[in-house]
Amino acid sequence: MDQFGLLLDGFAGALTPGHLLWALVGVTIGTAVGVLPGIGPALTVAMLLPITFRLDPASALIMFAGIYYGGMYGGSTTSILLNTPGESASMISALEGNKMARAGRAAAALATAAIGSFVAGTIGTVALTFIAPALSGFATSFGPPEYVALMAVSFVTVSALLGPSLLKGAASLLVGLTVGLVGIDSQTGQPRLVFGIDSLLDGIDVVIVVVALFALSEAFQHLLAGTGHSTVQPLRERAILSKEDLRRSWPSWLRGTALGFPIGSLPAGGAEVPTFLSYSMEKRFTKHPEEFGKGAIEGVAGPEAANNAAAAGVLVPLLTIGLPTSATAAVILTAFQSYGLQPGPQLFSESGPLVWTLIASLYVGNVMLLVLNLPLARLWAKLLTIPSYGIYAGVLVFATLGTYAAGGTTVDLLVLCALGLLGLLMREAGIPVAPAIVGLILGPLAEQQLRRALTLSEGDPSILVSGPITIVLWIVVVLALLAPVARRWFRSRRRAATADSAR
Repeated sequence: MDQFGLLLDGFAGALTPGHLLWALVGVTIGTAVGVLPGIGPALTVAMLLPITFRLDPASALIMFAGIYYGGMYGGSTTSILLNTPGESASMISALEGNKMARAGRAAAALATAAIGSFVAGTIGTVALTFIAPALSGFATSFGPPEYVALMAVSFVTVSALLGPSLLKGAASLLVGLTVGLVGIDSQTGQPRLVFGIDSLLDGIDVVIVVVALFALSEAFQHLLAGTGHSTVQPLRERAILSKEDLRRSWPSWLRGTALGFPIGSLPAGGAEVPTFLSYSMEKRFTKHPEEFGKGAIEGVAGPEAANNAAAAGVLVPLLTIGLPTSATAAVILTAFQSYGLQPGPQLFSESGPLVWTLIASLYVGNVMLLVLNLPLARLWAKLLTIPSYGIYAGVLVFATLGTYAAGGTTVDLLVLCALGLLGLLMREAGIPVAPAIVGLILGPLAEQQLRRALTLSEGDPSILVSGPITIVLWIVVVLALLAPVARRWFRSRRRAATADSAR
């Protein structure tokens, strides 16, 4: 009942005209950037971070949350009409959705994606409302040794989850940890990695790193690769569902939600796994197996619901233990820190009104997204005709202007360009940029907690495995490190067995 009261207080804050306006701005921008190929919510939040410094924390975070949810909605439009998933979690929607569009059923595909996203997002936000405070209450018992172990779990799982391989994810993490060391050591007062440049004594602003690695490197990569051309499937009807489509879709929405939220809430969760599982489940439960691969509506409804439920689930570890499990969550973590807020066990107790206003705004944003997506589907489809060079020229302008407005020095722009080129090299090498952001944000916190733990134990490292929670967390670290090795071993054994049977 306490949560109901706090949530009602959150609605009182979220339903003010100012916050409603920023929620509308967020979901509109999020939907638009979700529709545009290559412009995801992570890049958009990174690009807008410097521009929103004059907003109060609640307004900025409400807008970013709206961009996050809206980006998940909009990605389905690109997948269905253009067969070009904006994010990896939208790949499954392209399999059946684009087949439906080519068969003249684009409107039905967009409608089931939009309504399924609304259902899953709302149920996921309800679950977030009740699970997050309980998990946060448990995490308040953590001391420095538990935090060190938790940071280790974060580093390992994020490196494995957000990269094609553990090694490349670890390389990206190391880049972030190194950038996080730049500046003056808080305990000894000695400068680290500043190379005689006075402007670096305060460290490199997280916002500059985020904008460089996401926005600039993305624009540079598209500049090298060229724009390319695709044919958009025309949308002639309104996005509505017939009774038959609704009857076939609603069980898929519920099944996708049941898969998406729990898996998205895990520290090693994400949206890709539940969408693939949802598609497999729908193929198994369908009464129309002959339609799969040719445009089955269940193949759009289930994965889209799983995708959006996972988006709500990702906010659970982000808000309660400060662990981002997606690229967008890593950038939103930066947004919290830019306002002096640290997501984690103390967030609900120290900034309760803001957190509950943010959660309440997710309910409001879901309704806004449904209203925006169904009547305006044709408008979003027309956005796909904007040339890529125009989109990325705008990205470069906003990124550089925003960074200069935040810092106001030439050194900031030079660091921005240097890190943007580093991000380009990482992308060309197949190294993900998201673990670098996590390393930059969590690295200094891990160093601080490690020093506190060793101070408490007078230098005895055994304090790091002194309790049941720390032991469990270190076991998770070991399992996360061994999992890729075990997966490769099983795959090689399976290939060998298949080759033997073929002989």
